[in-house]
Amino acid sequence: MAMFFDPFREFDRMAEQLFDRQGPRLMPMDLYRDGDHYVLSADLPGIDPGSVDIDVDGQLLTIRAERTPRSAEGVKWITRERTTGSFLRQLNLGQGIDTAGISATYDNGVLSVLIPISEKAKPRKVEVQRSVGAKDVTPELTT
Repeated sequence: MAMFFDPFREFDRMAEQLFDRQGPRLMPMDLYRDGDHYVLSADLPGIDPGSVDIDVDGQLLTIRAERTPRSAEGVKWITRERTTGSFLRQLNLGQGIDTAGISATYDNGVLSVLIPISEKAKPRKVEVQRSVGAKDVTPELTT
């Protein structure tokens, strides 16, 4: 297997590692509305599902996950580009969310969070009722 050394790529990788160590990494995500709920899908490949932590505090949804580096005794790394460490994403849910009904699943490296819309926030029809004692108002034709 032929490996080529690219000094610029290696410099970029080292700089990224040096500057990325200061805080948690963001996880790429999609968010869409499907009927009466929102669906959040976050990419977390290689994450142990047991390390995923989802908290709801008021209207703030926080997702945390951890990817620990693999290390074996006596291994000499040729390249190591997969990021390790903490991943964090926070979303302000706003009003109209049923925070008690939020659920999550993890499958094939994708975390899916189902965020239901509260009954109060769903669109509804308002029935117009006739008031008691009201007369029918019909236009009179005069000739």
